[in-house]
Amino acid sequence: MAIHHAKDSNFKEMVQAEGITVVNFWASWCGPCRMFAPVLEEFEKEAEDSIKVIKINVDENPVTSSQFQIMSIPATLIFRDGKPLYKELGILPKDALRQLVASK
Repeated sequence: MAIHHAKDSNFKEMVQAEGITVVNFWASWCGPCRMFAPVLEEFEKEAEDSIKVIKINVDENPVTSSQFQIMSIPATLIFRDGKPLYKELGILPKDALRQLVASK
């Protein structure tokens, strides 16, 4: 499976999947977001089909960003069965991301 890119118009539908969904809020001008991107890609490849990974650009999707009170990026939210469980700001090492997902 690949990383999915959400928009305000389809975000709610995309996170409604059963199981764990990791959502990354980012922007193209954000240096830390660019540094986190390869970590997220590696995490997604290792997770295979067990975890859905979604990226959403805060500049292009202000409604969703506001809904989840995203004030700093990168921001990572973990959803289970469509419900937000956890929010982490900043770059996460792959092992830390793996541990967060396992604990939810």
